[in-house]
Amino acid sequence: MKTRLTELLEIDVPIIQGGLANLAYSELAAAVSNAGGLGQVTATSLSSAAELRAEIDKTRSLTKKPFGVNLAISQHHDIAGLLEVIVDEGVPVVSLTGGNPEPILRQLEGTGIRKLVLVGAARQAVKAEQLGADAVMAVGQEGGGHIGRSDTGTLVLVPRVVDAVSIPVVASGGIADGRGFAAALALGAQGIEMGTRFVATKECIAHNAYKAALVQGQENETVVIKRSIGAPGRVLNSQWVQKILSEESEHKSAEQIYPYVSGQRNKRAALEGVLDEGYAWAGQSMGLIHSVPTVAELFAEMLQNAKTMSDRLSAVW
Repeated sequence: MKTRLTELLEIDVPIIQGGLANLAYSELAAAVSNAGGLGQVTATSLSSAAELRAEIDKTRSLTKKPFGVNLAISQHHDIAGLLEVIVDEGVPVVSLTGGNPEPILRQLEGTGIRKLVLVGAARQAVKAEQLGADAVMAVGQEGGGHIGRSDTGTLVLVPRVVDAVSIPVVASGGIADGRGFAAALALGAQGIEMGTRFVATKECIAHNAYKAALVQGQENETVVIKRSIGAPGRVLNSQWVQKILSEESEHKSAEQIYPYVSGQRNKRAALEGVLDEGYAWAGQSMGLIHSVPTVAELFAEMLQNAKTMSDRLSAVW
């Protein structure tokens, strides 16, 4: 395939693996890159800059293809140290999610590193382009993990962003198969980003209970937490998640809410599989997930299905 995104990132297939807190490390990133997409290592789930350097080295031992590093800006106190490693290692791509990307975009100027910024509104996309982003990833409210505050769906958000900027737009949120892939391209996107779908792959280190919940669950079994503290994110519903929502309904402060939504509580569900004692990110696309394939198998199926959808649309006209 050839789109502006494949040319920008020097990849074969315009599919990006999301940052996936506590899950996106070398094995998954390399598998996605080897399949032709852009795999990513999640930097801010690591405890130090040294750990990031080691993860980058391990990823390079598993793939010769381009890969990226995701920085969740608001979730780590040592962004400067992580960024120093990224630049020193010459990582091809950096994606920025959460928080204000401006300081990091400024620091990456002139490095040759491709800069992707996650946005939830057209105005954010315009600002990211002005600040030097090479592409934006527009995430609709269907997406898993942190989403925009405007509750705009992917079907509306993507063309709004495409019309607002001149840089490539990546569609994210609610996409898990070839149909969504083809639809995103039809909306004007130059590629897609998926998170939830990559959790349910063999190479992802997520607990089998988490993967099974995605396969067995329906699209209406997710809810949005942390809305009351200005950081809405979509998760699998569970007893623990209901506790979070209860705390929020009582208008507790961010400091009071934090123990319920800490990274450790995410690990309890995502890595240890105790879903009722923590929370696990999940988008509405879980209703489209019916198997746990290898990444290579997933890509093959998606590409075939996208081609079928394209042929079907051509036949209509």
